[in-house]
Amino acid sequence: MSSSALVSVEGVSKVYHLYKRPQDRLRQLLATGGRVHYKEHWALRDVSFELAPGEAFGIIGRNGAGKSTLLQVMAGVLSPTQGRIETPGRVAALLELGSGFKPDFTGRQNVFINAAVLGVPRKVAEERMDDILAFADIGAHIDQPVRTYSSGMFLRLAFAVTICLEPELLIVDEALAVG
Repeated sequence: MSSSALVSVEGVSKVYHLYKRPQDRLRQLLATGGRVHYKEHWALRDVSFELAPGEAFGIIGRNGAGKSTLLQVMAGVLSPTQGRIETPGRVAALLELGSGFKPDFTGRQNVFINAAVLGVPRKVAEERMDDILAFADIGAHIDQPVRTYSSGMFLRLAFAVTICLEPELLIVDEALAVG
């Protein structure tokens, strides 16, 4: 990884094992002699690139091409089968609507939970709360459980938390595709 890279992806591959029947998983677990009861599906093969601070990066491809898998590996949600990823800065990911939020907690409580997950001290989250509230524009709903939010309110809060806590790397998948 070059010293100026924000993220470095080197030779990353990800394979999934596809089983025809549920019982084939058990057969594979008990298999001896190298017998294989699955088909390999390579979602990623030997992907390499570097991103410098300030660069934007987009991935375009057909369904099943591995776009979301790559983003999940970059975010640390999945481990690569081969290769490595280095992200020395704070990484925030909007991979799926609702991930990281506790539905029975209020919006305000979820701000602090997500700040902690991002490694942001509570004091910093408190200092940025006004910015988060202004950006999310959900008013008094901030003190209601997020399970009562519309999908738009929920998304605005999740996006506001992520942006206002200033990650070095922001990974966004289809989380913003809300009706």
